[in-house]
Amino acid sequence: MTSANRILVVDDEPDVEALITQKFRREIRRNEMEFVFARDGQEALDMLETDTDVLMVLSDINMPKMDGLTLLTHLGDKYQNLKTVVVSAYGDMENIRTAMNRGAFDFVTKPIEFDDLEVTIRKTLEHLEKFKTLQREKAEAELARATLSRYFSPSVVESMALDSEQMKPGGERREATFLFTDLTGFTNLVESTEPDIIIRLLNDYIEGIAKIVFSNEGTVMKIIGDAVQVTFGAPVAQTDHAACSVNCALEIDRFAEDYRSDWNARGVALGTTRIGVNSGEAIIGNFGGESFFDYTAYGDAVNTAARLENANKTLGTRICVSESVVAKIGDFAGRPAGELLLAGKSQRLATFEPLSLEISSSKPMEAYRVAFAQLASGSPLARQSLAALVAELPNDPLTLFHLQRVLGGAVNAVVDLSVK
Repeated sequence: MTSANRILVVDDEPDVEALITQKFRREIRRNEMEFVFARDGQEALDMLETDTDVLMVLSDINMPKMDGLTLLTHLGDKYQNLKTVVVSAYGDMENIRTAMNRGAFDFVTKPIEFDDLEVTIRKTLEHLEKFKTLQREKAEAELARATLSRYFSPSVVESMALDSEQMKPGGERREATFLFTDLTGFTNLVESTEPDIIIRLLNDYIEGIAKIVFSNEGTVMKIIGDAVQVTFGAPVAQTDHAACSVNCALEIDRFAEDYRSDWNARGVALGTTRIGVNSGEAIIGNFGGESFFDYTAYGDAVNTAARLENANKTLGTRICVSESVVAKIGDFAGRPAGELLLAGKSQRLATFEPLSLEISSSKPMEAYRVAFAQLASGSPLARQSLAALVAELPNDPLTLFHLQRVLGGAVNAVVDLSVK
């Protein structure tokens, strides 16, 4: 049952309560309105201390102890959501003007015309209902914005706030770049480590990654345990989504390595973070329907990014990006990692390891690129070049990986990962 609109009437005249109750008897019976009464401003304030259901105040101006104008001042200080209608003598424009300046919503004059009073009360209550609706919508919008801020960068949230159509159920096919991360050995770590340590470790880890993603205009689509799925170029289009993704991957790698070293020093065997990145078309949108928000992406380009994350285990790298990513970056800094045959794919996929500009332009990396080109072309010189490079890069897993392949009889850069 809907509760009645509760109205506080403040007037020292003894017959006011009976007149009001008689005039609005139908509204009272229908539970539309409910009236409570005070004889002066101070009594009204005392009542409001405990009666939190009052929506509206109907107050006379001339009263003992505390007049209506003083009451208005107190109401403005403490009860801003209440709407007050004042009752003033006909022609007393000075008091009416003062009352309106102190926050009165409206006024009626004495002697009271009860039909006019009813119209004024209903108008005031309608205004209050609209005000409550706006407050509720504002609260819902703020909650939605807070929720979206957990997944999207601030600029994306702002864009969606301006265009809510982007978040409606449904999806569209569009070009984007997809990034997957995974923390090695985390399942085993959970089994052997105290829960409070795991919770603190994982919370700070995810928080660190999310901040990096947002700073690079990315969207966190899913967090499953320690794994994070990120998209660049949706829901807001980015012309440089591939470059943003690579920069993000490098920043995540630096953060994750520092984070791992910190926890290793505390005696917790935190593993490395592997990252896979791929660009391509996918169907992206909100697939949760009206009642559930699930902004995600589906398509081969997404699956490929996940497989590249896993390919790091074989290559010995921590970041593996596809040729489709590199093709969109004119000044890509990095080196070729291998031509991968992935499960369900008939064509080889050229992959790369992004590097800082300083490392990428170093002489050892230039030598690596020469050796890899020899390997890719089937040149017998690849074996000697890779062996010589090990002396310069003794702790480089990717160089060691290809040297071992060559020593095992490989004659190209094709790495078959089609069978698990």
